[in-house]
Amino acid sequence: MATFKETMKHVKDNRITTQHGVGLIEILITLFILAVGLLGVAALQFTGSFANKDAISRTQAELVASQVAERFRAAARPATVGDGMVANNTYFNNDSYNFSLLSCADSGQPYESCCLTRPASIPNCEDNTCSEVQMAQYDGWALSCSAVQTNPQTRIAVTCTDTNGVDIYSCSPGSRVRVILSWPVASSNTRKYTKNADCNPSESDSNACVVKDITL
Repeated sequence: MATFKETMKHVKDNRITTQHGVGLIEILITLFILAVGLLGVAALQFTGSFANKDAISRTQAELVASQVAERFRAAARPATVGDGMVANNTYFNNDSYNFSLLSCADSGQPYESCCLTRPASIPNCEDNTCSEVQMAQYDGWALSCSAVQTNPQTRIAVTCTDTNGVDIYSCSPGSRVRVILSWPVASSNTRKYTKNADCNPSESDSNACVVKDITL
């Protein structure tokens, strides 16, 4: 007859040998946890890509807005009517920006189709002497190319709150010039945008923007 100690050892040995591996339930639970984790990582990368694109667009827009202000100040001259500095009226014509009057805007990405090669209708002010109007046309094209270099949907808008509507200048001396660079954005459950009225004149618009106010 086996002793009590031998009997317990036999039972213990039998319990150990009956466990042969991981059960199906354990495998399914592990796969479920792994899938949830991978979905979380994918969602984080998806959200991060949008945030990164917006950050690049905003950085480039800030740089271009500063370039617009520098071009305006470089082009400014003493006014012949009144006291102060003025820039040529062509700088305040929005057709001068965003390739509005260029046929290349209808084909491909604007940077590739309009900027890698200077269009024939844009005067060459790098190698030649240009008039004020030609310089404004050239600057409008060059600034538009800078705006779409990282985001082809970026647009430039230039407005002037004119202090004298009867003189020959679209933007009289002392007037406030507003430069807006805007690009479309999309809100999601994880990322919300607070709309700026300056770049979203319509309720249906959904744009982010950089705004710079200057006085010549």
